[in-house]
Amino acid sequence: MAVESVPGEAPDVLSVLVEVAKPVTLLLCILSLYAVFHEAFLIPGRTVAERMWDGLGLLVLAAGISVVSGLIFREDGREDGTEDGRERAMAGGRERMQGGARLSGTLPVQIFFWATGIMVVLFLVSWYLEAYCIFYRDVRF
Repeated sequence: MAVESVPGEAPDVLSVLVEVAKPVTLLLCILSLYAVFHEAFLIPGRTVAERMWDGLGLLVLAAGISVVSGLIFREDGREDGTEDGRERAMAGGRERMQGGARLSGTLPVQIFFWATGIMVVLFLVSWYLEAYCIFYRDVRF
């Protein structure tokens, strides 16, 4: 006996899949940013150029994961991109001008921007310290 699906049931299944995909893609976004941080800072004995190029490769991958995750976060099953009628009434004019929710306003993309900015600052500080400060590896007391 096969179970037949009701025609109105498909959007409910899609919204459930979107809700399940949101935490999964957010976790992938955070893990990809952790991989960038690990590659850029936590592997000892590498030059700045090696850390920079390997980190940039992983940063591009993390950007792609963040954009896909942001697209999933933006998708909520409604055409206007708002959660309920009250938000729709409050943001009516602005949402019509922008054409829906912005990708840069989603949580995964904001996490990516903040983490990337912080890692760039840390990388530049570490580059400066490595170039202009002398750290002795063999310190004897």
